[in-house]
Amino acid sequence: MKSDSGVILGLMMLAGLLTAAPAHAEDAPESCEVPDYLLASDSTLAKVADTVKSGHSLDILVVGSRSSTINAPMNTSEVSAYPGRLQVALKQKLPSIAVNVSVEIQAQKTAEEVAAGLSKLMEGKKPTLVIWQTGTVDAVRSVDPDDFRAAVDEGVVALQEAGADVILMNPQYSPRTETMISVPPYLDNMRVVAQQHDVPLFDRFAIMRHWAESGEFDLFSTFHGVELAKRVHNCLGRALAQFVIEAAHLNPAQQN
Repeated sequence: MKSDSGVILGLMMLAGLLTAAPAHAEDAPESCEVPDYLLASDSTLAKVADTVKSGHSLDILVVGSRSSTINAPMNTSEVSAYPGRLQVALKQKLPSIAVNVSVEIQAQKTAEEVAAGLSKLMEGKKPTLVIWQTGTVDAVRSVDPDDFRAAVDEGVVALQEAGADVILMNPQYSPRTETMISVPPYLDNMRVVAQQHDVPLFDRFAIMRHWAESGEFDLFSTFHGVELAKRVHNCLGRALAQFVIEAAHLNPAQQN
């Protein structure tokens, strides 16, 4: 079973390497539009809004997995992965304030394992916003969905008690693995926790599925490479930046 899980997890990690792209893809314009309903949220990032209005530095912490990174040389991987593209996009949208995005990789950890260390992690960091990417490892390991929901609930409470706004980010969409991994129960439980705690959910799964169904990316392709991953991460970073702006209800005047 561990061997099978390892193969499946490997496929999920490859899901970010999806389509061909030119050199310097992180700087190239992308069409990858996202429907408005996938970037809308009934929850508000109040602390982000207050920080921007006060002109203070906007510090964001991404708590993620291997899919928060790109397997590339150190001098290019950090800026090309979606957290780096998020920082670039937010700086463009919020030119009057400093924006800093840092990443805490929790490789191959379940939500329960990550949640157990969040309070301690927050002691050394004081981010305005934490983006918690989770669900993939739990789905691969077939963690009981109820246990997963309880762990995500615990983690969100810990982050909120530490004084941060929270965004939950669900797993990637991959048509190559959806018949091997049952992701829907984890998607549903993340949505339940988000609603219970009034935090926005960045639906990465639905966004990437939209790109696949619209023909933006061939997510079933077996051809992978660093430049391909850059394009997907660039699109995700831009979409996430817009999601933050929308959830914080920042109008154009506040953005400038």
